[in-house]
Amino acid sequence: MLGRVDVLIVDDDLDMVDSLRDILTDRGFEVAIARDGQEALDYLAVWPAPGVILLDWMMPRCDGETFRQRQLANPAFAGIPVVILTADTRVEARRHAIDTAAVLLKPVEITDLVGVLTKITSAAE
Repeated sequence: MLGRVDVLIVDDDLDMVDSLRDILTDRGFEVAIARDGQEALDYLAVWPAPGVILLDWMMPRCDGETFRQRQLANPAFAGIPVVILTADTRVEARRHAIDTAAVLLKPVEITDLVGVLTKITSAAE
């Protein structure tokens, strides 16, 4: 990975990750993958900050909430926007408390996903 990554996908569902990667790269996004929140934190500690993090909420080892708490506690990457992609409808009600750019519910409309990610990554340029 030599250039800036637009989207860091954090999800433990490999089929979902493959689909998201294909969809986003076909639309011109540079994508990196982390299989859970801990792997995402490890990624952020080494690589340049992505334009946005696309975060699953329910994952083993380090779930979305734990990742978000640790991300916000670290000034080096607290400011990276996060879009939560989840099947858990309760997360939307907590959106402001967990300080996310957006919450998208699975199954997500591809146009909605691409639109949100495009808006966030374009604003960062």
